[in-house]
Amino acid sequence: MTSVDRSRLVARHGVRLGRLEPESPLTVGNGDFCFTVDPTGLQTFPDAYPVESRYGEPAGTLLGTMSQWGWHSSPGRVELESTMREYASPHGPALYADLGGSLSADAASGQSRQEEWLRNNPHRLDLGRIGLWLGGTTPTVSSLTEIDQQLDLARGLITSAFRLQDRPFRVQTAAHPARDAIGIRIEGSGVRGLRFAFPYGSEAWGNAADWTRPDAHRSEVQRTSDGWLIERRLDEAAYTLSITAPGAELAGVAPHEYVLEAPNDTGAWDVVVEFLPAVPVAATVTSPLTTNSVFSASDRHWTRFWEDGGAIELADSDDPRAGELERRIVLSQYATALTAGSLPPAETGLMVNSWRGKFHLEMHLWHHGWLAPWGRPQLLERSLPWYETILDRARETARGQGLPGARWPKQVGPEGIEAPSPIGPFLIWQQPHPIHLAELLYRARPNRETLDRWAAIVFDTAEFMAAYAAVDAAGQSPRFSLGPPLVPAQESYADTRATASDPTFELVYWSWALDVAARWRTRLGLTVPDRWRDVASKLAPLPVRDGCYAALSTPPYLVRDDHPSMLAALGVVPRTPLVDPATMRRTLDDVLRDWDWDSAWGWDFPMAAMTATRLGEPALAVDCLLMERPKNTYLANGHNRQNASLPIYLPGNGGLLLATGLMAAGFDGSSPTPGFGTGWRVRHDGISPLP
Repeated sequence: MTSVDRSRLVARHGVRLGRLEPESPLTVGNGDFCFTVDPTGLQTFPDAYPVESRYGEPAGTLLGTMSQWGWHSSPGRVELESTMREYASPHGPALYADLGGSLSADAASGQSRQEEWLRNNPHRLDLGRIGLWLGGTTPTVSSLTEIDQQLDLARGLITSAFRLQDRPFRVQTAAHPARDAIGIRIEGSGVRGLRFAFPYGSEAWGNAADWTRPDAHRSEVQRTSDGWLIERRLDEAAYTLSITAPGAELAGVAPHEYVLEAPNDTGAWDVVVEFLPAVPVAATVTSPLTTNSVFSASDRHWTRFWEDGGAIELADSDDPRAGELERRIVLSQYATALTAGSLPPAETGLMVNSWRGKFHLEMHLWHHGWLAPWGRPQLLERSLPWYETILDRARETARGQGLPGARWPKQVGPEGIEAPSPIGPFLIWQQPHPIHLAELLYRARPNRETLDRWAAIVFDTAEFMAAYAAVDAAGQSPRFSLGPPLVPAQESYADTRATASDPTFELVYWSWALDVAARWRTRLGLTVPDRWRDVASKLAPLPVRDGCYAALSTPPYLVRDDHPSMLAALGVVPRTPLVDPATMRRTLDDVLRDWDWDSAWGWDFPMAAMTATRLGEPALAVDCLLMERPKNTYLANGHNRQNASLPIYLPGNGGLLLATGLMAAGFDGSSPTPGFGTGWRVRHDGISPLP
């Protein structure tokens, strides 16, 4: 290992755009708030960044203004109990938030209104649009020319030079690291200003803004000594914009639409816009920000981010793919850090909604599992406490299935209420994640404080896991089985959920995580429950078909699409007695031979790379990681594209970082850089081995 010149590494991969890239807008943010911009450094042309709709809904835009706190629910609240259905389980009747109809949101789906409301609410809000205003006629995209836009990663600063209506402009945009505020500096001449527009909340799958219901929400303006407040109310949701722009004039031009006109026609004009999760805000606004103070705070934050965390440099490698992989690694750190906030991230972060902005807990490890090993445990510690806020609800879910401990949901908003589904409530691979994430934090900070801080989450999680495993006495000696009902990580088996049992990945993950939880009790001087040890050591044997691991032990055995999740049993999970490496090697070869990789997802490629790494196949690891498939595409802004409705997919970015950390820094007992072979020269520092 050789130290990395971080300044040169980061500068090498700053993003520079010379034209409008409809799938690659740039974003500034702080983990709890993001603002995504077009080549004007603002949101002047949202329609130029369309996101394909699902279910015939109106198309959305990638130019979102979103936060971890900005949520809305339509009137007519429904309780989850109305959708519960009883399933037979080894422990007796168990309640699941199933779905009577299909997952489609169209009129033919067969969903009840109660199910529909629970799936659609709460939904994340698009807090508003802020675009450039030039007076007179509205600018058109065709009048936007001579674009030169740069994202300075070391400063978190976007600088946008362009001509609009044949007038030259230079706009700088940055976000404050600790307050949900953006600083804007506009250089240009002539009449100029900012246009603000505010939508109603939307129940659509991907479009967070409903512009068709101006009577359903309120916007009220108050003048302050150095600017303006715009108070927003949408049913029970409320928030405020604080605009700091001395000398500027704000005028309403349409319902929920305002123009802020600059006090002069020449020179630099500074504006700060802060979004606050409260109305009124008199007690919240403590000190006004200036554009300079926002820029300086952003500069300090991102300089520290790149200096303090892990780094991988590949520039001196002979492999021609090295430059692109290094670019993906650097830009993925920026992209995933933008959503390292107080909640687990949504799959499309804070740029655009997917699944109505709800977050998927089985993705938390893929989003942020890399943070602690890469020397940034404090960022993971921002979202992990959220599990404590829903602990009572998770215990209630477990009790409804006749079990102790806490059962974590799948698709939720901040309150942790499961979305009814024939898939989500039956998934179990998210269950060990809090133990896994807590263990990664302990490895970064191996002290009593870490153990005490996360013990309750670890123990409640393990208590459910140990109880969920049911004794299967069919063999000569009792074994423990998982399910039914369940849906494995390979969701293609959802229709068999009532009978599915013993998926390969989940069996191994269950055993390993219970062993980790037992070590936590030992570290704290506590007795380990016998049930935990019994389940961890006596789980059912892994299902094998034709010499390879199958997804699960019940038919159908070998569906060849979606996630090849059996690979995660040795890769995501360290080596355990349950997995035979030779069988896993055959499984990897089998998957690579004829899997429908176009149906896979962005994190499946790093997952396969992690398996190859732990099997001692570095060349194969790189091939898996950089496999040329549509859902393994990384755009100019560094985002992992899946398709037109998921133009960004952050679990792919986070998975790439988890995998490359393993490939470079290794795992306990491994050789150096076990995931890179001939043709690669790898420098890395600040990255710890994985378990």
